[in-house]
Amino acid sequence: MAVTFRKSIRILPGVRLNRNRRSWSLSLGKGKGPRYTFGSGGRRTRSMNLPGPFGYRRTTTSRSRRGGR
Repeated sequence: MAVTFRKSIRILPGVRLNRNRRSWSLSLGKGKGPRYTFGSGGRRTRSMNLPGPFGYRRTTTSRSRRGGR
């Protein structure tokens, strides 16, 4: 079984800092509104839970984490 590391720290109400072995992310938002997540690799995600079995997620990546070849 693989050993993993993952830690989530609440900084303020609605603001979380998520950390794992290789990267970090910052999540903003709580409750019924949208949630915005900004990752260390340049990924930005906006997500929202909708009523019923629906969900909304849009992800944009501004730059590649690995860079060139």
